[in-house]
Amino acid sequence: MVERRSSRGGDLHALRQVPYMGVIFVVAEAMKLGFSNGHPDWCNLGQGQPEVGEMEGAPARILDVSLEPQDCAYGPLEGTDELRESVAETYNRLYRRGQRSQYGAANVGVAAGGRLALTRAMAALAPGTIGYQLPDYSAYEDMLELHLSRLTTCGLRGRREDGFALPAERLRREVEQRGLGAFVLSNPCNPTGNVIAGDELEAYVRVARECGTTLLADEFYSHFVYRPGGPDGDFVPGAGPVSAAAFVLDVERDPVLIFDGLTKSHRYPGWRVGWVIGPAAMVEATARTASSIDGGPSRIAQRAAVEALAPERAEQETRALRAVFCAKRNLMVRRLKELGVVFAREPQGTFYCWGSLEHLPEPFDDGMSFFRRALEHKVLTVPGALFDIDPGRRRSGGSPYRRWMRFSFGPPRDKVELGLERLAAMLRS
Repeated sequence: MVERRSSRGGDLHALRQVPYMGVIFVVAEAMKLGFSNGHPDWCNLGQGQPEVGEMEGAPARILDVSLEPQDCAYGPLEGTDELRESVAETYNRLYRRGQRSQYGAANVGVAAGGRLALTRAMAALAPGTIGYQLPDYSAYEDMLELHLSRLTTCGLRGRREDGFALPAERLRREVEQRGLGAFVLSNPCNPTGNVIAGDELEAYVRVARECGTTLLADEFYSHFVYRPGGPDGDFVPGAGPVSAAAFVLDVERDPVLIFDGLTKSHRYPGWRVGWVIGPAAMVEATARTASSIDGGPSRIAQRAAVEALAPERAEQETRALRAVFCAKRNLMVRRLKELGVVFAREPQGTFYCWGSLEHLPEPFDDGMSFFRRALEHKVLTVPGALFDIDPGRRRSGGSPYRRWMRFSFGPPRDKVELGLERLAAMLRS
């Protein structure tokens, strides 16, 4: 009999050993040294959430919600009509003005967070081959691994000369040659900070439409967009958000599922409100999986979410976060360069910097070693190898990202500055 042991030393018996993914691994290792969320002595430059407090230029935080008696009951698997209509109106206002085909409530499915919305979609995929870009969001690995008996996975490794982005022409070629039935990616990308927009994003949607490949577009960083134009090579806030929704011709026919929520762009990660928007039949299919996976989202969080999506409030919030986070982006890029970190492409979106440690002295030129040493200085970072998605762990050899690192400017500016100062002291010592 094979005895399975957990990381805490207990017997797992019939349970499998479930690995921590990405940032969760980083936090678990830091906790062994005394870290806890909000601990004043630690700087979390591995953070996967934006700062959630009051922010310059943003509306006051929503801190209370009035409930109705029906909020005590189970809600619909796909979310309340009120929130679904609000999400549809948001997308039509931001991305589909002047277009004949418009989203409606039936095109929206609400879930308790983005990972759950994506998990539902993975569970709804028919047998076939699903592609993904490398590097990308680490949680995709376990989502896909749960369905390896039904899905064949295919990683498409981004090239350094392309800044690790996947050009649309290459995507089309891979779809046609490998017979990809679906393709999932984060855009803006976690961890690289790349943004696919404009003609390139339109080409992605065209590949889905013309090849019949379902595009699963994870757009949780849709409002964190920056562009060149500042002094001394700095970036300035982007004019607005980015979404594949702008290039969908027919909301009921184009096989494009878009995932977003309040977690990042509205800075309410703890509410656990995410959604999928796309063709009504496909959205209904993902909602049906909720009957066995989760049972539907909280009515309470959805009631508060409607207030967060009110047009004037939402516009003020997202405009402010682009300004505040762009300033932090410029600070981190500048300081990391001074430390010797190298970029294949500077971040155009998200709140992450994806940098190479190759020119740093040993042992800091290795992501895992850098991570361990930084913990000794009470700074969290995320080794690049954690974004080398490999469902089933079928590849052999080391990761090509072992000398890459993801640094987060998600925390408040003072914590970002302190964390960078500590990293500089670490390298000097």
